[in-house]
Amino acid sequence: MVRTVRNAGLAWMALLLIMMLVLTACAEKAAEPTATEQKSSTESAAPKTKVVKDAYGDVEIPVKPQRVAAIYQEDFLTALGVTPVVQWYHPAWGKQDYLGLDVPLFDITGSIEALLAANPDIIIVDGYADPKKYEEFSKVAPTYKLPDELRNDTIGRLKKIAEVLGVPEKADEAIQKYNAKIADTKAKLEKAIGNETVAVIRLNVGNKPNLALFGDGNVYTGMLYKELGLTPYSAAKNQETHVVLSEEAIPAIDADHIIVFPSNGTWTSEENKDALKILESPIWKSVPAVKKGHVYPMERTHWQSGAILANMKKADDLVKAFEK
Repeated sequence: MVRTVRNAGLAWMALLLIMMLVLTACAEKAAEPTATEQKSSTESAAPKTKVVKDAYGDVEIPVKPQRVAAIYQEDFLTALGVTPVVQWYHPAWGKQDYLGLDVPLFDITGSIEALLAANPDIIIVDGYADPKKYEEFSKVAPTYKLPDELRNDTIGRLKKIAEVLGVPEKADEAIQKYNAKIADTKAKLEKAIGNETVAVIRLNVGNKPNLALFGDGNVYTGMLYKELGLTPYSAAKNQETHVVLSEEAIPAIDADHIIVFPSNGTWTSEENKDALKILESPIWKSVPAVKKGHVYPMERTHWQSGAILANMKKADDLVKAFEK
């Protein structure tokens, strides 16, 4: 009887010991972080900002900015799959309609209120932002100024913006599409017009309408010659910007083909009616390309941009114009 009781006591003690071990193990297990908790801990430990060097020096920016304002760089953002929080606008030049963005406009000639209201967590600017403007933007959000050497470098600018936003892989995808488009277009244009010369002219609308010839190094249209292989009209060679043509210079334009677009609005805009009279004048009609019907009206919205999507649209325009 005594042996039975003793055995029973030992059994209970063993059972109690097992239960204590089980409870201890459960407590230790509960104290261990779950996979989700571990991930959250890792993410919280990861740096949320980084220091980069821009055209003005070092600037601290978000590692993965979510609300991006890129003043006149919205084309590049769109190519990277990023929707900007505002879109560049100028009363005399309009906005880049071809992007089809449905975001608030930021009038760069007005106050900074629209930008402030958009609450960006980073602002990307280019050469137009002088030190004073840069400082003003920096009070709204961390501001990154693109290097001046990328002014005429479409691919370089896209890569830099993607790097700043932490999405370099998106740039690689966009560049592949771009290079394929350019190569295909170049081959088609070579077959269509060969070495025939091309002039790009803008009809400047406004109080004193005039015509401006764009140079082969122009930030908007230089890609026609440098990337697509077109031959520039002689007066456009070695010209980085554009020159306003005098009345005497217009009849002397002997380019084989002329691309023309308005500086603002469209070809049917009511406010452009007076400016369009230039293209009905005897002086303009005396130009050889005009007589031959080799003048191609284009929409200014993407012809006044040197960004990646705009360049691809220009490529489409040229194929449509020159292929017979």
